[in-house]
Formats: sequence, structure tokens, C-alpha cells
Amino acid sequence: MKDLFWGMAGADWALLGGGLAAILGGIGSAIGITIASSAVSGIVAEDSEKFGKLLPIAAMPGTQGIYGFIAAVLVIIFFNFLQGDIAIPAAIGFKIFLACLPVAFLCLVSAIYQGLSGAAAAGIVARRSEDSGKALILPALVETYAVLSLIVTILMLTSLQAAVQKL
Repeated sequence: MKDLFWGMAGADWALLGGGLAAILGGIGSAIGITIASSAVSGIVAEDSEKFGKLLPIAAMPGTQGIYGFIAAVLVIIFFNFLQGDIAIPAAIGFKIFLACLPVAFLCLVSAIYQGLSGAAAAGIVARRSEDSGKALILPALVETYAVLSLIVTILMLTSLQAAVQKL
């Protein structure tokens, strides 16, 4: 069912959107975890007792990769790719692609910045380990925007799923 938009079928657009969400979220998470882990490993090399307090800070940027993965799985499930029923009009497929963009791009960027804020927060724990709870709040603030992007993507995909079911 190739019609609009450069000859791509609706299923092609939908899979491209889901794939981008998973790929960009994963890239952002890998970069963010690397940034935070670099700071954490330096601190742990000096004081291994702080590892438990620093591990959540290093791991936090990984959630954006999970959010991108969730968006990709929702595309696969909502639009029956597992059953092989992929007769989606190109215009709807393009809208599915667009619905995946908030989580794809915001998770890419927010994971990197969460890694940077996590590295800064690790410095707090290095000097005052009793403030590890306070330090965790700083990268968690960045997380808020990744969560909001996932919610927006889910809402848009849900409304498009209803439109496809009416076809």
C-alpha cells in the first residue's frame, strides 16, 4: 500500500518512528551513562564504600533508552506488527512516525544532560556522602522531561491506534 510520502508504505513510516525512538533513546543512554560513570569510577577508585550511593546516579541516564524501547514496542503491539497485519495507510504511518519523535529526540538529549548532571551530583557524594539523596534529585529533574515526552508519545500513539482500528 504505497501511496504518499516518497513512496513509503504506512508500515514503513511506523517502523521507522519506533526504530528511531529505540535507537536514539539507546544512544543517549549509552552516552549519559558513560559520562556519569566516568565521574563515579574516579570517586569509587578513591573510596569504594561510596559505590552503593553512586550507582543510582550512574544508572539514571539508562531510563531514556527504556522509554525509547517502550515506544518502539507500543508501535509493534498497537499496530499489529506481530500478527503481520500491517495494512496502514501512508498518512497514518507518517503520523505514527511523528508521534515517536518526542520520545526519540528528547530521550537522546535528556540522557546526555542527565549524565552531565549525574557527574556533577557525584561530586557532591564524593565530598559529603550523607547528601547522596539530595544529589540524586539533580539528575532526577532532567528525568522529568524524558517522562513527559514518553507520555506525549503514548497519548499520540493511543489516539492513532483508535484511528487505525476504525479503518
